[in-house]
Amino acid sequence: MSTELQGRRVAILAADGVEEVEFVQPRDAVVDAGGRTELLSIGAGKIQAMNHDVEAAGEYAVDRVVGEASIADYDALVLPGGTTNPDKLRQDAAAVGFVRDFVESGKPVAVICHGPWTLVEADVVRGRTLTSYPSVRTDIRNAGGTVVDREVVRDGTLISSRNPDDLPAFCAALVEVLAEREPVGAAK
Repeated sequence: MSTELQGRRVAILAADGVEEVEFVQPRDAVVDAGGRTELLSIGAGKIQAMNHDVEAAGEYAVDRVVGEASIADYDALVLPGGTTNPDKLRQDAAAVGFVRDFVESGKPVAVICHGPWTLVEADVVRGRTLTSYPSVRTDIRNAGGTVVDREVVRDGTLISSRNPDDLPAFCAALVEVLAEREPVGAAK
């Protein structure tokens, strides 16, 4: 295990319907690089992950309800996709507020596939360049963002990718951006 992310904490915000691979691979990349992750959701208990939006996959224990979480406790935020997951998140005021505050804090936010729907709902894509799953691109443009079709896009501390095929580049960009920053609570 690498230690380049030692002391970094990453929040992964997801709900039922999250695309399992888009949750698991970024989580594992952070942990393998020495960081820690917490699964935040809109309710306590477990969330049901999916494969390809239609096949039930694993269940994952929620570490903290998003309404009880503070962005001050995390170095970065990951928003995985799946179509149902971001649709649920964007209907939850606490989740939308957390995402808005996180983006506005300037801390890294990594979003993949349908995940940008929550960014659109939080009104934080205006003037930003990102990528997403093709069906989300009109929403991003309508919210004032610029969409490009690339494996991974980095606009400052905003990292985005299109789909599960892009996960290797997405995870590498997440680890790279996190490694460039001091962990929260680090002595200055």
